[in-house]
Amino acid sequence: MSIFQNSKARDPKRYLWILGLIAPSCAVVPSQLVARTGLPIFWWIGPVFVLGLIPLLDLSVGDDGSNPRDEDYQSLSNDRYYRWCTYLFLPLQFAGLFVAGYLWASPELSVADKLGLAVTLGFVSGIGINAAHELGHRVEHLERWLAKVALAQSCYGHFFVEHNHGHHVRVATPEDPASARFGESLWGFLPRSATGGFRSALKLERERLRRKGKRWLSRDNQLLQAWTMSVALWGTLIVLFGPGLIPYLVVQAMLGAGLLETVNYIEHYGLLRPRRANGKYVRCSPRDSWNSDRLVTNILLFHLQRHSDHHANPGRRYQTLRSSEQAPQLPAGYATMILLAVVPPLWRAVMDHRVLEHYGGDLSLVNKGGPPLTTRDPSSLAKN
Repeated sequence: MSIFQNSKARDPKRYLWILGLIAPSCAVVPSQLVARTGLPIFWWIGPVFVLGLIPLLDLSVGDDGSNPRDEDYQSLSNDRYYRWCTYLFLPLQFAGLFVAGYLWASPELSVADKLGLAVTLGFVSGIGINAAHELGHRVEHLERWLAKVALAQSCYGHFFVEHNHGHHVRVATPEDPASARFGESLWGFLPRSATGGFRSALKLERERLRRKGKRWLSRDNQLLQAWTMSVALWGTLIVLFGPGLIPYLVVQAMLGAGLLETVNYIEHYGLLRPRRANGKYVRCSPRDSWNSDRLVTNILLFHLQRHSDHHANPGRRYQTLRSSEQAPQLPAGYATMILLAVVPPLWRAVMDHRVLEHYGGDLSLVNKGGPPLTTRDPSSLAKN
């Protein structure tokens, strides 16, 4: 009993993290829900859950308001319970994908039902990229491999390279394709980020292999490792269930990648790190990422919304991330912000004035895509 109490004292959300597995379960349960209720809407449970139920729960439950104590950091980091909450995401994710493969091959389902299931799998795939994001930041060999496995469904394996070695270096600068510019619409950002991130991953991995004295066609090529997993996964599904699956696999992969890039859009919109007089950017701080402390979405996404602390301290595991008063705050959780982002005039009405308020009304300090101004004293940009 005392062990349980101590665990609760370290992390009041400790036993809520297992609820993060509800998202991949959305791929497993639709067939049962449809069979029991006769309602075909359950093939579309992914978008209904993420874009319908979660915003309502975020609104009703509100903010988290708790941060882990500094003295608990080491014990929380070393507690393997939290790792298993992310490990278990993968078998549920792939069980759902194989169930979907069987159903996509079934003549009993209409095209509309199969498309609904593909969209649901796309949402699971996108949230699976978030699980890969958490695993890919770790130094443990197993977790880094599991990150590539999680990316196989979406065929977005280059994210493993670009996010860690590109985005985290260039975040909140005009050079980062995954940092949205002030006034840029989601629909303009998506192709720029997707193509820019892919090109960056190719360049980064080529340079890494060159430094190690390795050729591109090497088993050490992390891009080829990740892409091989996608080929093996999709190939197995097509062999088992037939080529009729291909359109639905493409739909879910594109939607999963699109969901990831939409979250990228939300996380850094308009934010810019200044340059020092020597031309180097100031170190990334909590001020350079939008933060949200909505409890429900934080549980669903393993604290991804505490993105400000993640970029300032990328080595922190999700259970140790903190919500910072220094960080600019989103008016709602990610699920709600996605709904705003797909309507550019609505997004700008909600977000543009917040960007300007963050920089004291100085438009020259925001990320407009041009070269940033230099500053002699980065601390002078602190919020009043």
